[in-house]
Amino acid sequence: MIDSKRLESIVAEAGKIAHGLWPGAGAELRSWEKEPGSPVCEADLAVDAFLKRELGALLPSAGWLSEETSDDPARLDHDLIWMVDPVDGTRDFIRGREGWAVSVALISNGRPLIGTLCAPARGEVWQAVAGQGATRNGQKLIASTRSEFAGARVPAADLMKQDRMLTKVDQPNSIALRIAMVAADEADLVATLRWGFEWDIAAAGLIAREAGAAVSDSFGRKLNYNKRDPRAFGVVASAPAIHGATIDHLAERAAAVSSRTK
Repeated sequence: MIDSKRLESIVAEAGKIAHGLWPGAGAELRSWEKEPGSPVCEADLAVDAFLKRELGALLPSAGWLSEETSDDPARLDHDLIWMVDPVDGTRDFIRGREGWAVSVALISNGRPLIGTLCAPARGEVWQAVAGQGATRNGQKLIASTRSEFAGARVPAADLMKQDRMLTKVDQPNSIALRIAMVAADEADLVATLRWGFEWDIAAAGLIAREAGAAVSDSFGRKLNYNKRDPRAFGVVASAPAIHGATIDHLAERAAAVSSRTK
């Protein structure tokens, strides 16, 4: 097994690198668009390069999949793979807001084995190991146990008309941090209806699951990782008792959006 203390140290150092480049800490940041609507900044690249080097040295047998590295199909030949989003929530990062995190997961045979989020602007470190529970800053997490869908807390800036039976709570830009909010009983559900990438959700999905939440794609299907096409249609993380109601509530929109956007 890997040296867990070394892993924690590597991810913490990655967080320091990002925080040192964060405008909220007074840094002057260079940013641009990879493509229209897809921002990237120098912190993304610096953290990605650091993690690729250090995690590769920590576990040389593992493959690599990251938002900021060109995909190498050779990863499919590995039973173990690092799955990394060097700065999840880049828009908040660029704007000097706190809703971003470094996300690192170790995948074993298609399932998350270790997940960690480092959110230095918030003073948070989230961790989970499969079968061993989840923590934030060393404190055990117990996910939302809400049993009624109506009134459920959801991180959102606004709600569509058909979702207004839900209750808005603060929404960080990072999808990983929004999922982690369910793990910490600060939200009852998080749901997306778009094609997203495995690196967005691998670490946070494990953290939520280990805290007791239900986690799936937008159709209620189990999430698999290190697929040839590293995407999933949406993610739902929720209190277990409202997971089915959430999937039912989203079903018509999920079918419509997925068919026209794949």
